[in-house]
Amino acid sequence: MPLPLAPSRRVILLGSDEIALAAFTAVRSLPDVEIVGVYSQPDRPSGRGQEVKSNPVASWARVEGLALFQPEKLTPEHAQELGRMRIDLGVVMAYGQILKDDFLAATHLGFVNFHGSILPALRGATPVEGALASGFQVTGISLQQVVRRLDAGPLHASAELKIAEGEGRTALRARLGLLAGELAQSALPRILSGESRPVAQDESKVSYTRRLTREDAALDFNASASELVARIHALEGWPGSAFIHAGLTIKVGAASAGESDAVSSPGTILTADRDGVTVACRRGVLCMTKLQRPTAKMLPPGEFLAGYPLRIGEVLPSALMPALVGPIPFSRPPKA
Repeated sequence: MPLPLAPSRRVILLGSDEIALAAFTAVRSLPDVEIVGVYSQPDRPSGRGQEVKSNPVASWARVEGLALFQPEKLTPEHAQELGRMRIDLGVVMAYGQILKDDFLAATHLGFVNFHGSILPALRGATPVEGALASGFQVTGISLQQVVRRLDAGPLHASAELKIAEGEGRTALRARLGLLAGELAQSALPRILSGESRPVAQDESKVSYTRRLTREDAALDFNASASELVARIHALEGWPGSAFIHAGLTIKVGAASAGESDAVSSPGTILTADRDGVTVACRRGVLCMTKLQRPTAKMLPPGEFLAGYPLRIGEVLPSALMPALVGPIPFSRPPKA
């Protein structure tokens, strides 16, 4: 007689951001795994027209025909509902809500989370941006058991990724997402079988990141040119990077760092031509090669300067650049 089939492992997925899709697809492809449902953030207004749209994970769940749950806030009733589902494991990546004790206790094996850094470095909401702004050469993905402390759970596995020269946030997030998919395939079967024994993080090496705000777009020319380039790469997209000129916000889409023997005050425009707008910094010079004025497109320097002149010798104002990484958790910004 044929042996009875082993029961499928019942798994719930929790995520909202596109970076989670490769990992979730990998989880679904594992043998003897049943995806019971997906928790994701509610559909929200987006863009200039404020059209209500689904986030990438919610859209994926609908296309795949998976049960989709989109509570505005997780409540004790949701924990009870999860308990009735008889879930073996919850898998989280970029969900956007804090999981409380009752929710964490509602599955047999708890919850594991894919985090976009090599923990304990860069705990918190923006590890990809933190790695780029800090000039890291290597980052990666960590798979941790979820506990109530911020990204402090013991580690089941991790995988490193070398940051490419000149790489920005969009490209790095895409590669980290694929790496999370590979880690899901290699590490989750041992977790589901109960064989994985997570290892505690080294608390002496902890650093933290924080959520971004519009104020993070400011550029401080009193920093070094290399720091500014790293910042521009880190904040690619939103909030971006910008300086103020004649009362207007000028966005910087791309830049490189160079050396100069000239002695000029930080913020002084040294050149402005089709090759770039070069600005003196505390150390080195920043050569901006994509710029955008309000209501216009991001343009190469020659086209930008044809419609918006910047003059050699002008001094651009600097603004404080709030730190993106720190040794202790950041306080939550007040709600607007």
